[in-house]
Amino acid sequence: MIIKKLEVGPIMANCFILGCELTKQAVVIDPGDDADRILMELGKSNLTVKYLINTHGHFDHVSANKRMKEATGAQIAIHPEDEPMLHELSQSALMFGLSAENSPPADILLKDGDEVSFGDITLQVIHTPGHSRGGISLYTKGHLFSGDTLFAGSIGRTDLSGGDYDTLISSIKEKLLIFDEDTIVYTGHGPETTIGNEKRMNPFLK
Repeated sequence: MIIKKLEVGPIMANCFILGCELTKQAVVIDPGDDADRILMELGKSNLTVKYLINTHGHFDHVSANKRMKEATGAQIAIHPEDEPMLHELSQSALMFGLSAENSPPADILLKDGDEVSFGDITLQVIHTPGHSRGGISLYTKGHLFSGDTLFAGSIGRTDLSGGDYDTLISSIKEKLLIFDEDTIVYTGHGPETTIGNEKRMNPFLK
């Protein structure tokens, strides 16, 4: 599997390009900004985007949806509880003194237990609310993409609309920490970690 990581936008959100080496089909997880950079990276590997997957609806993770969909025709996928946020991006970004384009509506509404396939790769959808009501994580073969649910040594903030601390902790402990300790966790901001590291070192999970 091809995995490319880009830090995008003023809040430095992590955008991930996942590609099938055999078919060159790809998904983009959290196209938060800098559509031209994302498209350039796709072109370097000759990848064709099938889906734009939003782990949640906050503007720093979805602001390039519109440009990416126009350029690639890829389908936008998000959990239904965060889908309404796609139409409020300009307003929510303005609260941080920033700008963002509203996203087109979702083409696919993802639920817990759904699967997203491209080429010979299948992502398992895990509903992990707490940072937002519709937050999701994505898992495939030892690789976990946690959005803003779990970070290296930390967790997602819960003071924004739809956030809830107890719900977030439950999501992490009941749905993410069940994976093997050597599972690599690709977070929504900052460096990668592993499930084992977070079990042992994350102060929020003691």
